[in-house]
Amino acid sequence: MVFITEDIIKQFRTMMEKTDEPLKKTFENIHQEYPTETLVRFLKARDGNVSNAYKMLTDCLNWRIQNEIDNILAKQIIPDEFYRGIRDSQLVGMSGYSKEGLPVIAVGVGLSTFDKASIHYYVQSHIQMNEYRDRVILPSATKRFGRYIGTCIKILDMTGLKFSALNQIKLLSVISTIDDLNYPEKTETYFIVNAPYIFSACWKVVKPLLQERTRKKVQVLSGSGRDELLKVRTLFWYVVFGRKNAP
Repeated sequence: MVFITEDIIKQFRTMMEKTDEPLKKTFENIHQEYPTETLVRFLKARDGNVSNAYKMLTDCLNWRIQNEIDNILAKQIIPDEFYRGIRDSQLVGMSGYSKEGLPVIAVGVGLSTFDKASIHYYVQSHIQMNEYRDRVILPSATKRFGRYIGTCIKILDMTGLKFSALNQIKLLSVISTIDDLNYPEKTETYFIVNAPYIFSACWKVVKPLLQERTRKKVQVLSGSGRDELLKVRTLFWYVVFGRKNAP
């Protein structure tokens, strides 16, 4: 585990103060009034190496400027029927909060089809959800619980998973790369539940696509994982796509 010292943070902050104004402006949209905590995220993602963290963050800021990410929440996917088809074919929803106040996001991996549009639109939709989480959900959790909350928990429900899901490996690769490079350390733990027998085969294909720091956060639970999840949450209804458990 990387230990981030005050001196390391100070070095990183000094380097960021020398960046161009456009980068500083988009950095404000990232840190949401918590610049130090944001610097720590990027430092953790680069094992405490200030130079590497600086490059990662400035690359991220340039990516945001080039792709107009600061305005992406206002960029509609139209027409409405097309937008709804994209949303309905990628099942994602917030289920509430863990006992530490972390937002819990449920993802219906097994029942998501990703077959209503090209990769471009699913990537745009994914980035929009990331931005909504970072600009709305996490600040709301911070205000609600009276302390900084910058990460979430994800429950990945594998109900209905088929080998055909591997047809979406290119989309997964693009999304995972975007998350690794531009939204580091935003998920505390990934809980995998309702994994069918074919999950092991799919995991062997997917696992190499993920960064090591991401793989270490993955926990595969038995069945619905109800007992284990009760240990980490008190304030959310655990929604499994296709069924609900409200213990």
